[in-house]
Amino acid sequence: MIVQIAAALAAGLLGWAYLAMKPPPPKVCGSPGGPPITSPRVKLSDGRHVAYKEKGVPRDEAQYKIIIVHGFDSSKDLHLPVSQEFMEELGICFILFDRPGYGESDPHPTRSVKSEALDIQELAEKLNIGPKFYIIGVSMGAYPVWGCLKYIPDRLLGASLVVPFVHYWWPCLPTDIAKESFKRLLVQDQWAFWVAYYTPWLFNWWMTQKWFPSLSIMEGNMAIFSDPDLETLKSLSSTPSVGQEKIRQQGVYESLYRDIMAGYSKWEFDPLDIANPFPNNEGSVHLWQGYKDRIIPFQINRYIAKHLPWIRYHEVPDAGHLMFFKQNSCEAILRELLLG
Repeated sequence: MIVQIAAALAAGLLGWAYLAMKPPPPKVCGSPGGPPITSPRVKLSDGRHVAYKEKGVPRDEAQYKIIIVHGFDSSKDLHLPVSQEFMEELGICFILFDRPGYGESDPHPTRSVKSEALDIQELAEKLNIGPKFYIIGVSMGAYPVWGCLKYIPDRLLGASLVVPFVHYWWPCLPTDIAKESFKRLLVQDQWAFWVAYYTPWLFNWWMTQKWFPSLSIMEGNMAIFSDPDLETLKSLSSTPSVGQEKIRQQGVYESLYRDIMAGYSKWEFDPLDIANPFPNNEGSVHLWQGYKDRIIPFQINRYIAKHLPWIRYHEVPDAGHLMFFKQNSCEAILRELLLG
């Protein structure tokens, strides 16, 4: 009798664990019961769709075509603080797109650093923006840019990594720098990233369980923002938020959770293994880091830039994580990329 009860309890626990770890099905845009399709999209070779928008001068008249890669919990509708006059002055056409599972882009069940780079390449081909283009990745949107530098460097005219994502388990990092930077994070964020890296199959459960706090940014913990960031947030609060309600509409697992798991997966390469994509100085790669950034510790990006001499490193003393969303900073980033 005791054996039977124990077996029943074990079966019940296994069933509960399976349900807890199993992600919910996505609500794919355009599918029965899914969100409507309201944006232009291109169809990729694997059948997935990528939603995009354009801003600035018309694509066929632009001198500079720049693909913007949004960050975590964002979308193609992110606030881009540049005036129409600025875009016309330089002749810029921005192409913004929803990364897999975000907004109106189809989810990617095997999403990775490489797949995101190849998505960008195919998006550029489908839109006929030319053989080469510029790219800017913001925060979590920087790991696809690292992928572009590795897998499609011949398609780039220039790249900017702005307050870029860092991987605390990159093999190239000295143990002391990795540990010191990791310990600067809130404990709840340390646990979330640890689970994403070591036990990704448990990540959905970790993010949905109620016993321990999960990711601080998803809980609205303002302690992760520095004073410059709080000022930026206050300024942005008066700006209309267009399309932001669509960010997670296909499911938080397909958008946010897969994003973290892809970023903190075991990469096929190390950033320090990447060769200079512009050996003849025909283009440039920039890395922008806020010294007061509490989300991305500056020590790791400073180390990476020091050991990749072809990266132009810009450490801004009074900037936090949201520097890209301040007009003067954003325009400076663009001028450096395009005009050097």
